[in-house]
Amino acid sequence: MVALAQKSRLITTADIYNSLFSGQTFRWRIIDKKKSIYLGVIGNTITGLRRDNKRSLTIFSSSDTILEKSPVDFFTDYFTLDIDADTCLPEFLKTEKSDIWPLLQRYKNIKVLRQHPFETLITFMCAQGIGMKIIRSQVENLCRHFGSRIETSIDNDTVVVYSFPEPETLASLKPHELLSCTNNNHIRASNIISAAAAVADGSLDLDSLRSPALALDEARNALMAQRGIGLKIADCILLFGLQRFDAFPIDTHVHQYLAAWFGIEEAAKSLTQKRYLSLQQKAITLLGPDLAGYAGHILFHCWRKEVKRLDTAL
Repeated sequence: MVALAQKSRLITTADIYNSLFSGQTFRWRIIDKKKSIYLGVIGNTITGLRRDNKRSLTIFSSSDTILEKSPVDFFTDYFTLDIDADTCLPEFLKTEKSDIWPLLQRYKNIKVLRQHPFETLITFMCAQGIGMKIIRSQVENLCRHFGSRIETSIDNDTVVVYSFPEPETLASLKPHELLSCTNNNHIRASNIISAAAAVADGSLDLDSLRSPALALDEARNALMAQRGIGLKIADCILLFGLQRFDAFPIDTHVHQYLAAWFGIEEAAKSLTQKRYLSLQQKAITLLGPDLAGYAGHILFHCWRKEVKRLDTAL
């Protein structure tokens, strides 16, 4: 049994809870909400996070390295601590949006995570059109059935977790084997297998899509060449898995806040592909070309929590 024997301290004011449970990742679990303790799996390393005070975290891990980095270096990168929270939200929100700004102060320390590209690709392909509770269940099924089993002990209780499946593993499956991981959607299962095969054989090179030298449209088109990946899912993969913080996904909630908070008349109409691209350009103009997606995610979570009153940890 693996033990979380390694312990490190990370100095940060990042909002860990709302970062992990804001709809950008689906594999972290809450061990003790009152004590702010969370458990996750990065590669084959089990990791625990505990918020000790407003300025520091304790990192527990089953290895002295996480993906070849020290735990502190890994989570400094994972939580994008190199990006100053004060630069993510444009100044006009403070000076011109007195109705929104006080709400945003509760979420301004949310961090957009630097996640593993393949895991992000597959989880967002699983996530189309369903709620977060079902997404978490599907992704857990995927890992349980096709990842590697890992055990640890927490407070003398055995906890079982699973690594994320490798591209070659998913590429070798038949669609019926993935139905419990795709809400019984045969077409979605087939699309996931096809995307995994493209990563496995190198025809979809996710690492190359991270490069800022590659135009965002080109990176998005490369993802959309895969069956089952449309505009929104491609933009989610770019933002959350490929560190393209200028990518701006638009779902129902983003569509709603663009209309309600920013008075964009076009956002009150149905979301066609043409309108999606038009609204996205308007949002990028409002929020800035470099971190529009980053700011958009903070706005998205604020809208869900403060206006829609949704519990995103479920």
